[in-house]
Amino acid sequence: MLTKRIIPCLDIKNGRTVKGINFVDLRDAGDPVELAEIYARTGADELVFLDISATEERRRTLADLVLRVAEKVNIPFTVGGGISSIEDVDILLHNGADKVSINSSAVKNPGLINELVAKFGSQCIVVAIDAKEIDGEWIVHLVGGKVPTTLNLFEWAKEVEQRGAGEILFTSMNHDGTKNGFANQALAKLSTELNIPIIASGGAGNIQHFTDTFIEGKADAALAASVFHFKEIEIKNLKEELRKNNIPVRL
Repeated sequence: MLTKRIIPCLDIKNGRTVKGINFVDLRDAGDPVELAEIYARTGADELVFLDISATEERRRTLADLVLRVAEKVNIPFTVGGGISSIEDVDILLHNGADKVSINSSAVKNPGLINELVAKFGSQCIVVAIDAKEIDGEWIVHLVGGKVPTTLNLFEWAKEVEQRGAGEILFTSMNHDGTKNGFANQALAKLSTELNIPIIASGGAGNIQHFTDTFIEGKADAALAASVFHFKEIEIKNLKEELRKNNIPVRL
């Protein structure tokens, strides 16, 4: 049985970590590389860096950051944020990223998924989907959940898989930031209907939430930010608890 993965997520703006970090031993809480090193050392299986800056400089800043992270970190990492072309992906993978994550650009141009998979292979193409449950239907949203589309989550996820994506990162906008647990019903449906791995995102508040998303939500991996950044959950403790619940993890 494949081990379940724990993935801290770092939001990056102009090459710096945002969203508050509470590590006493950090010299510089805004340095993503230093933070990445700590997570890699303390048991994270992978990392995700999402660039939320809107500047024209983003491409260069992100490329530089990837180079620095790759030099220091020995676990796989994914980079996302504003990626919309083969050129974007080429430079990030060339600089050492293991995977890239695309979101809005895939919705606006679904053929991009096919192009990227043909050029780089499905193993390094993650499609992130942000969705919100409205009147019982899960609707895909763009721009961090602000802009609704007409796409149904499950139909879009199936199309993403058919187009060759290697993984889906699903964030429930209803659960994100609430710390009340992941969207396990939707996750279980995705996991049942699709064959590619599903990463759960949005709602992590305690260790039980991770246990639930792996058992009830059938998720392959779980991503969180603040519970790790503020040391509310230590990854080592989390994994020991998961193992007690017979969830296979890498200790």
